Amino acid sequence: MNANNQQTVSLSPSVLRWALFFMSILHPFSEGVAQKRQKKSAIVSEQPQNFDINQLFSFPNVNKVRYYSDKSQLNRLRKLDKTGKTEQLYPLLWKYVSKFGIDNFRKDTYWLWRLANLTEEKGAFHDAQRLYKLVLKHHHGGVDFQKVQSKYYKMAGRSPKDYVPLDYYYDLISFREKLDTLRPPQGIDLNMGFYVNSNKSDYGPSMSWDNQTMIFTSQRNAVRRSFDPEPNEDLFMIRSLGDGYWDEAVPVKSLNTPANEGSPFLTRDGSKIYFSRCNTPQSYGNCDLFVAHLQADSTWGEISNLGQNVNSVAWESHPSLSPTEDTLYFASDRIGGFGMSDLYYTTKNKNGQWSKAKNLGPNINTRGSEVSPFIHPEYNVLYYSSSGQLINFGEFDIYKAYHLKNKQWTEPQNIGPLVNGRGSEFYFTIDKEAKNLYYAKSIENNMKNLDLYSFPLPMEAQPLATTKLKGQLLDSLSNTPFNDGIVSIIDLDKGVEIAPKYLRDDGTYEFDLINERKYLMVIQGDEFFRIEKIFTLQGDTNFTDATRPISSRMQFESVVFDNNSFELKSAMYYDLDKIGNFLLDNPSFKLKIAGHTDTKGNKQANIELSQKRADAIKDYIEYFGGIKSDRIEAIGYGAQKPLVEEKTEADRVLNRRVEFEIYRDASAEDHRKNDENDPSRW
Repeated sequence: MNANNQQTVSLSPSVLRWALFFMSILHPFSEGVAQKRQKKSAIVSEQPQNFDINQLFSFPNVNKVRYYSDKSQLNRLRKLDKTGKTEQLYPLLWKYVSKFGIDNFRKDTYWLWRLANLTEEKGAFHDAQRLYKLVLKHHHGGVDFQKVQSKYYKMAGRSPKDYVPLDYYYDLISFREKLDTLRPPQGIDLNMGFYVNSNKSDYGPSMSWDNQTMIFTSQRNAVRRSFDPEPNEDLFMIRSLGDGYWDEAVPVKSLNTPANEGSPFLTRDGSKIYFSRCNTPQSYGNCDLFVAHLQADSTWGEISNLGQNVNSVAWESHPSLSPTEDTLYFASDRIGGFGMSDLYYTTKNKNGQWSKAKNLGPNINTRGSEVSPFIHPEYNVLYYSSSGQLINFGEFDIYKAYHLKNKQWTEPQNIGPLVNGRGSEFYFTIDKEAKNLYYAKSIENNMKNLDLYSFPLPMEAQPLATTKLKGQLLDSLSNTPFNDGIVSIIDLDKGVEIAPKYLRDDGTYEFDLINERKYLMVIQGDEFFRIEKIFTLQGDTNFTDATRPISSRMQFESVVFDNNSFELKSAMYYDLDKIGNFLLDNPSFKLKIAGHTDTKGNKQANIELSQKRADAIKDYIEYFGGIKSDRIEAIGYGAQKPLVEEKTEADRVLNRRVEFEIYRDASAEDHRKNDENDPSRW
């Protein structure tokens, strides 16, 4: 309608009130109205104020709108994308993706990928990396998965193969067991024993605040629901006897019923227990969350369902409370999630009622399964098991994520191969001091008999391991990266285990460590001399180190003998120790020591002197390096192989030398290559 044909409509107050009344009724139920209003406001301000990745990752529509769609905006996006007008496309796409609901991650993966692609083109590589990761966690088609995965690993600079396979690492360091500063991991993956575990599945532990009581789930009992007895999930309790020993497991009779009970969680004061109970008349779905209260006679009573705000018609389990106990986290396979099962949370209001459960969002959840949330009672760190994250060693691995002030979560981090193996790890708890992890573990490809294990909590899983140690190893001669080596970090203060890692392609490495602790770092490989460094971590730290490469033949300026002497000098020890350390690090290598003299004196006497010099070095490396005699050959050549014609004393000093040749037998080289390519090592 143009300006010349405007009409004025006058409404009476009563008509206006009724119109407003009907609009207020219709508004909450009309997603279409909401979408149109969003579209109208978008016309006013299409450009985001900034491209803050954390703001984007809040995805406010995840728990409001199932699927966000604006046809006019989509048409504009498609047109701009087709015509290659990326400068106009980028801000519009950023804003559109920020409004994604849960279904968008499945249906509109292309736009998520396109945003990642454009973000990379703009040079915001860290933001692009996070977006590519989101694509990989939620893709259901529309993108080249292998291509995106390759790009992500390249940008992230890490993959599961960053970590050294543990059996290879144990083999490597067994040669230095009593001789060297670098020790093998002391932590033992310990089965909790027959007093705790049974010949059926045992899992889902929950530790009391004082670390003296543990309640867990077991299928050791059977019930007859039809013709044949079936395993029944019940709750069992054990008490600590100290020093890692536990009393015999006993059933929690006041909670166990012919129905299935499992996944318990004890409150801090021990007065309540949250747990899952399945297939009962009091349930809304096949498994619901319940709470029970400790009675005066030490039994559990006043058992109640947590209600429809928390439970659904599907499966709910694995409850875990925040340290303040006003937020409850749990797993559910209800319709409307990102994957087969997701993590959800609910908060308690002032009246003690639980609010409507919300999805934890696309950063934590994936198209796979997320289960077993555990909030550390002291540090408010989220641990959980997932089958859909990118860095994984088995089917289900344990991850950790930190809660940010803006109510978001950091990128989940795999807690490493010291805990996560080729099978599945889930249903776990961590003691208050973050000293030990108690978890259910399956043998590879066998999920029918889970057992409870304990393990000293490694550095990757420590709640306080948030300080970055980064570094790079360079060739001191060419200033180019060494990329074939292993970096090991040893916690000298507390002895917390840290999984070793390979150097990346660009010679870099990265660890998350606990600040203000003393560490030993050892970098070793078969192309360079070992680097050792002791340091106290003071905030995020970067190291750049250069080392001398190994050549097949070499000599050291320090290894020069006095005339007519075969006595070792203290100045030689540093270089001889480097050779010994290299042989320790690389057990497939051998050493040939060639002793030489100048031409002065008797020919036979010179041969004998050079042999004594070579033998003296051999004895030193054997004794102080712990190298077996059959790996070292010492030969004295006397004056048979001079480097220069002797005209001056300087010429004679040059010929009076010791040469070292480091080599590997062809059979050992073939064995090494086969070993490294063996997929079973992972």
